[in-house]
Amino acid sequence: MACLSELVSAGIIEKDASNDVLWTWSYPSIACELKSLIINKCGLLNSLDLNHDQHLVPFCYYHHHQYWFYLHLTDMVELPNSHRVKQFVLVLQTQDFNPEKYESLSQILSKTYCKTGNPAEMLKLYISVLVKGTCLTEDNGTFTVRQFDKTSAYSCVPAKDVVKTFGLETILIYTALLLKKRIVVYHHRLDTLLWFVRSLPAFMWHRQDWNIIYPYMQLTNPEVSELSALPTYIAGFQDAAVEGRVELYDVFVNLPAIEITIAAHAKETFTMTKTHKEIAVFMTRQAENTDLNDKLFITEIANKTNELLKSLKSLTVKKDKGQESITLSALKERKFAPALENFLWNLAAVEGYTDI
Repeated sequence: MACLSELVSAGIIEKDASNDVLWTWSYPSIACELKSLIINKCGLLNSLDLNHDQHLVPFCYYHHHQYWFYLHLTDMVELPNSHRVKQFVLVLQTQDFNPEKYESLSQILSKTYCKTGNPAEMLKLYISVLVKGTCLTEDNGTFTVRQFDKTSAYSCVPAKDVVKTFGLETILIYTALLLKKRIVVYHHRLDTLLWFVRSLPAFMWHRQDWNIIYPYMQLTNPEVSELSALPTYIAGFQDAAVEGRVELYDVFVNLPAIEITIAAHAKETFTMTKTHKEIAVFMTRQAENTDLNDKLFITEIANKTNELLKSLKSLTVKKDKGQESITLSALKERKFAPALENFLWNLAAVEGYTDI
């Protein structure tokens, strides 16, 4: 039985009858600076409640440096013997992105804590998962790590809905992803923000890199500094004020307004060409194809992207030592339109086809 080696730590944050929020337990340990960040996101503080417009989000996740944090909120109001604790959040710190896996595990651990009120009982299940990759309970279900694979976590996203929402303008998001630009997404509802941000890396299936997403960020100094140090990312914010922080993005997606804005400093990169138009039309047609589910849609987009990359790679030339690369002079010899030449050169650079 495979162990779950990606698990790093677990913790419990409680909100009592006096509305005090306290970190009450952790195993083996969680750094103090991480605890402050987690408490700000956990939903138990009135100022940063997960109840936005009375819409409860009982499970969420976010990315901080090399770790993922999964937060599962439980309301204790209607449970017996819960006069001291009104709500609690179970925190799982891991090294991998797999929301379904950790939501399933969080539910079992949270139900056990609700029933027993004893972190030690929950810890037994946690260690069982850490060592054996599975845990069994009589009343709260069974968890097995082998039920959850990386490919499923990456592909079970509503990619078609992204294109249906933005239509032909989706090409702006696609181009930003292709050229590894910085994307900021705003939506006041956390659940909507999470599904949208999570969906975007699927458009670059050849990379399969979900570590570029930071789905639940806030305009705090540590988080802004974290983003500022990254060359590329997709970051989600609930605070509309992020639109004014132009230094944080090349592309801004206002999800409620269904608007995409290109920052002034990035406009030249997003000059559209015939190639862009062809891909945009292709994506919208595929999104309207009722015979395609999301997984097949992602496959179609991946094939289209691979066609583009194959065509790009055909522009390589041999260097002195037999190595092949794309040079700017070779591109200019093809006499492409300036906008297309610029696009192909930028793409060649991010894909590692150039010497720079």
